Amino acid sequence: MMSIHKELIKHGHDSYVVWGRGRKSDNDHEIYLNDKLGIYFHALYSRITGKTGFASRRSTKKLIKLLEEIKPDIVHIHNIHGYYINIELLFGYLKTHNIRVIWTLHDCWAFTGQCAFFSYINCNKWKKHCEKCPMLNEYPKSFIDNSKWNYDRKKELFTGVQHLSIVTPSKWLANLVKQSYLKEYDINAIYNGIDTNVFKHTDGNYIKRLNIENKKIILGVANVWSNRKGLDDFLRLSKVIDDNYVIVLVGLNDQQIKSLPSNVIGIKRTDSQSELAELYSASDVYFNPSKEETFGLTTVEALSCGTPALIYNCCAMPEIVGEIGKIIDSDDENIVYKNIQEIISSNIQPKDNMEYTIDKMTNCYIQKYCEELKIENN
Repeated sequence: MMSIHKELIKHGHDSYVVWGRGRKSDNDHEIYLNDKLGIYFHALYSRITGKTGFASRRSTKKLIKLLEEIKPDIVHIHNIHGYYINIELLFGYLKTHNIRVIWTLHDCWAFTGQCAFFSYINCNKWKKHCEKCPMLNEYPKSFIDNSKWNYDRKKELFTGVQHLSIVTPSKWLANLVKQSYLKEYDINAIYNGIDTNVFKHTDGNYIKRLNIENKKIILGVANVWSNRKGLDDFLRLSKVIDDNYVIVLVGLNDQQIKSLPSNVIGIKRTDSQSELAELYSASDVYFNPSKEETFGLTTVEALSCGTPALIYNCCAMPEIVGEIGKIIDSDDENIVYKNIQEIISSNIQPKDNMEYTIDKMTNCYIQKYCEELKIENN
């Protein structure tokens, strides 16, 4: 979102971004809704009622007031299920004011009754009607099942928007959307982009500091590690690799790090993206065992740094890896290990790929804006 915004500003367009959680801002074109109490209440409300997206009236009214002042030609929505938007207020406003809307879906929440992802448990209820949700303990969490009511209400709110088009970060997710109640809209894929000035082959001493220079390194990176992201796959893998190998996982919490076996090194986070690029570059293989990826950003970062990737044949990642890594059908740890050995021995070198750059992503979005407004892209 920020990359698109900065590119628009650079080209002289009047762009505003608004967000509800995270960093603050003193820039009048970069607006933080700043309602921490409302976020906590919304999270609690979601757990107690099972209704995510139906609180946060105060911050949503603030957003609508901003829209009234700005009078945008296009409203570009990203994730809105982070406990800071009331979807009834927002979509009621968008429908009655007939505003052009582009909605980038980064997960599946917009067309389910509860969850943001469902491929891990192979649930297909969303195609017809959600109920008796098996994912209540996953984000967004709930103590009770209200997925049937959510599905009906979200379908009512999210359909029938006159000038709305949907963008996804992968063809895989676009295909899912086309099977959902959002299929009435124009649906296109625009791949996410990374900063290839940062994520490139980078030499450094990070591996020396970890004291693993003489090991074959299997790397995994995630923002939050869980079994859905493949943490259990790495732990099973650690039981079959020999002493020449070491697993390095970035993104673990303190409790997870304490419970790791001796051949797995846990890192909470690197100090910078450049340091992460060093780690990608020094690793022999990047293993992403996630079963729920709508794009696979860390996999693209690793490939951009010259490190081959191993992934499962699921979700969006086969689109990305193609012939510059390995795609396997089984999650058996012995098969995973065998394929890691084959990748390393074959010395696969990822090719330069300009498909996933920030420049290409932002240019595609700007072209999309121009098409919506029927103007030339200069």
